[in-house]
Amino acid sequence: MRIAMIGSGYVGLVSGACLADFGHNVICVDKDAGRIDMLLRGEIPIFEPGLDDLVATNVRQKRLSFTMDLAQAVAGADAVFIAVGTPSRRGDGHADLSYVYGAAAEIAKALTGYCVIVTKSTVPVGTGDEVERIIAQARPDIEFAVVSNPEFLREGAAIADFKRPDRIVVGAETERARDVMSEIYRPLYLNQSPLVFTGRRTSELTKYAANAFLATKITFINEMADLCEKVGANVQDVARGIGLDNRIGGKFLHAGPGYGGSCFPKDTLALVRTAQEAGAPVQIVETVERVNKTRKKNMAQRVIAACEGSVKGKKIALLGLAFKPNTDDMRDAPSIDIVETLSAAGARIHAFDPEAMSQARAIMPDIAYEDEPYACAEGADALVIVTEWDAFRALDLKRVKEIMKAPVVVDLRNIYRPADMRKHGFTYSSIGRP
Repeated sequence: MRIAMIGSGYVGLVSGACLADFGHNVICVDKDAGRIDMLLRGEIPIFEPGLDDLVATNVRQKRLSFTMDLAQAVAGADAVFIAVGTPSRRGDGHADLSYVYGAAAEIAKALTGYCVIVTKSTVPVGTGDEVERIIAQARPDIEFAVVSNPEFLREGAAIADFKRPDRIVVGAETERARDVMSEIYRPLYLNQSPLVFTGRRTSELTKYAANAFLATKITFINEMADLCEKVGANVQDVARGIGLDNRIGGKFLHAGPGYGGSCFPKDTLALVRTAQEAGAPVQIVETVERVNKTRKKNMAQRVIAACEGSVKGKKIALLGLAFKPNTDDMRDAPSIDIVETLSAAGARIHAFDPEAMSQARAIMPDIAYEDEPYACAEGADALVIVTEWDAFRALDLKRVKEIMKAPVVVDLRNIYRPADMRKHGFTYSSIGRP
């Protein structure tokens, strides 16, 4: 099938490359000339494991191409995916839908025949109705359908998630639109991936509900970690004990510094605003959003406490800046709050991340960046593990202790065993463990 992907950011590029790998002819569109130029040169503007090879293969096979010309991409397409950003709107927390509606207006001008317009972006309930209105008003002469098909991609594992999904949710109002979507995802039938057809509004809400539930699990185990510290219990054992219950499951029960990234912070806030406007407040999600925001700010206090109550003039080494490993995404990363608080308390911050350094520099230009972990740790009064990259899991602890000014380690991801750290002579603190 011929597919146009409007937006070549994280979701659009991953989705477009995977659909091309299924055998479809995909044209990715973006208004960012720099981004398109990079892609045309074979450079990938984001870090996602395996994406560079996937893009290169499908470009070489002439199934995947890139352009700034939306009209050319949309003309004759069987389906047009909208995969533009929906950031939180300043001031009220609602999702900013200006890019979605702008794309819809441009798509309407370019349609040449029946087409399914697929909203891949995360959008509040009722957005598809407005997209349909925009297109119908501009092009009453064209037959089309608007479908909701939310993405459920984990950064760092997006290709596997797209090709071997737990489910594919499609909100479609007509049989013809469902047939088109079934054909697009037909290659996944071999994997027996469930294709869940719903109404359009149900599909839109399903995405927000999924992210809010996962954010709730993370926040719950983080609060259990705080309780464990007070009563002498071990949060990792608690998580295993409850996670083995099939009704709960073990995923997203890893205590840490709070969630960040491109989805959970903005989606929980957008769901809260949508629910308030609908007169059905989601009080659990409201609490999750508030507790997580506070938690990220409080993580720096753990570092200050480990440094005997003051970090003024002290060198603090941060390992990991991205909100999670295997991505360079710095959006709402806990490291931002930690750096801000420690810097305000007078600390000298030195940081290292395997992939997120360039993104971090744009956000936090006033801290020092090192080329590798040991340079970061040298002469440090405390070392803080913020992101659980594999590269940090097997550090030479003897060397680390020798080069640090003070052997203080604050492990916000619990990647080391307390007994091992004590054996190597560290003053060690972690999350939710005695």
